[in-house]
Amino acid sequence: MNLQPLADRVIVERIESETKTASGIVIPDNAAEKPDQGKVLAVGPGKKNDKGELGAMSVKVGDLVIFGKYSGQTVKVDGKELLVMKEDDLFAVVVK
Repeated sequence: MNLQPLADRVIVERIESETKTASGIVIPDNAAEKPDQGKVLAVGPGKKNDKGELGAMSVKVGDLVIFGKYSGQTVKVDGKELLVMKEDDLFAVVVK
């Protein structure tokens, strides 16, 4: 199943965080926090302004982004858990 986000929405796949601390302690799944980073899988066409012009999106497919722990709506596609969120819910793009 392919998803195409509408307007200014993006589809993000969470990037799993480390399950082991720097000192080697393993963190169980139920104690670990949800990751707040992900990879953009799809981008909508953009949001229309008051004049009806389409505004360009500031993220693109493949970008590594940071977002709030509880941002977006979770959906399951082909057994994968993905997030659908507005571009405004993204805090930053990680630049390498």
